[in-house]
Amino acid sequence: MTDEALTSRALELASEGIGRVSPSPLVGCVIVSAEGQIVGEGSYIFSEVTHAEIAALRQAGERSRGGTAYVSLEPHAHHGRTPPCTEVLINAGIRRVVCPIEDPNPLVSGKGFEELRNAGVEVVTGILREAAEKQNEKFICWHRNKRPFVHLKTAMSLDGKTATVSGDSKWITSVEARAEGQKLRYEYDAILVGAQTIAADDPSLTDRTGGPRDRGLLRVVLDSRLRTAAGSAVVATADEHPTLFIARDPEPEKAETFRSKGAEVAVVEGGPRDTKAVLGELYRRRITSVLVEGGASVAGSFADSGLVDKFTFFIAPVVIGGAKAPTSVGGEGADRLAEAFRLKDITVQQAGPDLMVTGYPA
Repeated sequence: MTDEALTSRALELASEGIGRVSPSPLVGCVIVSAEGQIVGEGSYIFSEVTHAEIAALRQAGERSRGGTAYVSLEPHAHHGRTPPCTEVLINAGIRRVVCPIEDPNPLVSGKGFEELRNAGVEVVTGILREAAEKQNEKFICWHRNKRPFVHLKTAMSLDGKTATVSGDSKWITSVEARAEGQKLRYEYDAILVGAQTIAADDPSLTDRTGGPRDRGLLRVVLDSRLRTAAGSAVVATADEHPTLFIARDPEPEKAETFRSKGAEVAVVEGGPRDTKAVLGELYRRRITSVLVEGGASVAGSFADSGLVDKFTFFIAPVVIGGAKAPTSVGGEGADRLAEAFRLKDITVQQAGPDLMVTGYPA
C-alpha cells in the first residue's frame, strides 16, 4: 500500500473518535512492519486516555521494530495525561513516521517532529494535508484563534424563508434532512440559539443520534434578560442536559430559578449580541466547537462579526413567499455584493427531497 493509502487509513481510524475526544484532537495511527504489513492500528478516545500511537504499538508488539508509523496528527513530545508518544515510538524501534500536519497546540507544534528527527527517525509530512486539517478543523481553530469553531446551520425554503409570515416552521425540511442535522449535533460540543427560537419553537436542543459522547452537548441560549419561560423544554430538562444561558442584565429571581433547575447563567459584558464575548465565555469553558442553530437574528449577528467558520444550508423544495416571512440570515448584511460571503470547498448532498449545501467562507 502507498503512503497516501495508509495515511488515509490513519484518518479513517481518527474519525472513530468523533464526539469522544474534545477538547483533544482526533488521532488515528497505523503501524506497518519493515516487511510492509499492517501490524497495528489505534484510535484516540479521550476517556480511555491511551493515545492512538500507544494503542497501535501495543497491538504490533515487536513487529513494529524497523517499521513505519502513519499518524493523522503530529505525535506529542511532552508529558500530559500520558508519557510523550514520540518517546514511545522511538523506543519501539519505529524508523519512519508519516504524518500530514503539525499539531497546533503550542505544547506540541513542531516539537514532536523535531524530537523524532533528532533520534534518527525519518519524518514525512504533507500527505493528505487538507483532509487532515479539515478533520481537525475544530481543534485547530480552538488553538489558533482562541475560540470555538463556529458552524452556522439553517433550514430554509427555496426562496430563503425559515417560516411562514405567521411563524409556522414545522417542518420545512424532511425527516431525512433533520436526521442529517442530528448527525451535525453529534460532532459538536455545543449548540447555540437565541431566546426568540426558544419562545417560538420550544425546542429540546438535544443530540438524538444515540452515539457515544464523552461530554454532553451543551445547550447555549442567548437571553439578555432571561425572559425564557421557566417551563420551557431547555429549562425543564436542564438537570438532564448541560444548559447555559448567556445574559447581560438577568432578572435575579429568574436567574436563581434557572440555577435551581440545573441551568448555568453567565453574565457577559456586552451581552449576548457581543459574539466575541460569547465565544470567549465558551472558550474559557473548553468548548472547542459550536453549532449555531439560532434564528435570523443570531445567524446575522455571527455572520456580521465574521465569526462563522462553516455554513450548512438545508434547502427544501418548497416556496413560502411573503415579504415579511423570516429569512435564514438577518443582521446588517453586506452593503455590496463584493462584501458578501462567497463559499469555497462546497459539498452538496441529497437528504430525502432536500439539499444539504455546506461550504467555508472564501
